[in-house]
Amino acid sequence: MTPPEAFSPSFDAGEDMPPAGPLRLETMKKRADFLRAARAKRVVMPGFILQVRPRHDDGPIQIGFTCSKKVGNAIARNRAKRRLREVARHVLSHRGAPATDYVFVGRATETATRPFAALIDDCNAAVDKLQ
Repeated sequence: MTPPEAFSPSFDAGEDMPPAGPLRLETMKKRADFLRAARAKRVVMPGFILQVRPRHDDGPIQIGFTCSKKVGNAIARNRAKRRLREVARHVLSHRGAPATDYVFVGRATETATRPFAALIDDCNAAVDKLQ
């Protein structure tokens, strides 16, 4: 038997669901892409560092995530990158520029412990500064 709130018109499943963005995001996989982005503009925020490099093609947004060993052991680095992936999906799918590379660099102790809403605000502010 299904719960009655599943059929109720007041049931809102979208509150915890991430927004469905119109722009496609692809993940960077090659080291050369990360190195090119490292030479581009960057914004230092309390929760992370965002590097942005515009490309000269009409491809999708490419995003990359990196955390050094300063962030912690493998578990801490993976947790920080998971949080940054969600931030990118929430913000860049709506506000990112097409044909642009974005690299999120995790910061020691801040990326994993900062409240998620603060990370979203940091990303919005970083995108505002760079556009």
